[in-house]
Amino acid sequence: MKFAFLVVLFCLAGLAACSPMFTPPPLPTDTPLPLTDTPTPTIVWFPPTATSTRLPTTTLSITPTLDTRPSYSGLIFSDNFSDPAKWSLNRTPVGNVALGVNEINLAVTQARGYLFSLRQGPSLDDFYVEISANPSICRGEDEYGLLVRVSPSLNFYRFALTCNGKARVDRFLDGVASAPQPPVLSGAVPPGAPSASRLGAWLRGKDLRFYANGQYLFSVRDASIPAGGLGVFVRAAGEDMLSVNFSNLEVYSVK
Repeated sequence: MKFAFLVVLFCLAGLAACSPMFTPPPLPTDTPLPLTDTPTPTIVWFPPTATSTRLPTTTLSITPTLDTRPSYSGLIFSDNFSDPAKWSLNRTPVGNVALGVNEINLAVTQARGYLFSLRQGPSLDDFYVEISANPSICRGEDEYGLLVRVSPSLNFYRFALTCNGKARVDRFLDGVASAPQPPVLSGAVPPGAPSASRLGAWLRGKDLRFYANGQYLFSVRDASIPAGGLGVFVRAAGEDMLSVNFSNLEVYSVK
């Protein structure tokens, strides 16, 4: 009995030693994945094509430039302003129109005064005209320039340069004024005074083109006044005096 008690006590003290049938559970192991016969596909970033793709081409279309140079031929006449019978000259409260040495001078002495002088013939329909203008006293919106196709009833076109570098065309028809070409600023028109400009006007039928110092400015299409004479003018925009000399008038036939 005593021996059995000792055996039981010994087993309680060391349970593992008295349990020969106790087996610890196995440790988990990695289960290998099943092998596959299908390989992972390779990404082809630039797949080949059967034929090369042409890039679209652009065809440039060149628009012909309008030739705005004045086309003219033989000289019809010229005027060096030496004959007083060819121009209307006067002295008025507004100012004076007088011939100088190979030039005509228009001087406004009245505030906002307007002066013009007309040449005594011939009547012209299609022609190209040039004249030199030299403002000696001129400022701001003061105007000077050329009258073309002046009829006996005083219908005409007025090509004007201003003393602040602008150009314009007015039409006077049956006492009514209009502006086929409003004022535009142009680098071809020198501002201020003293200065010098060569004005040009090309007229054929209803087509009218205007130039300053060899540069094309603009065109006007108008058939209201088919023919007439020539003239020059000045107009003061303010209270100050205005004086401009005109010289070297040349008129050519147009092609």
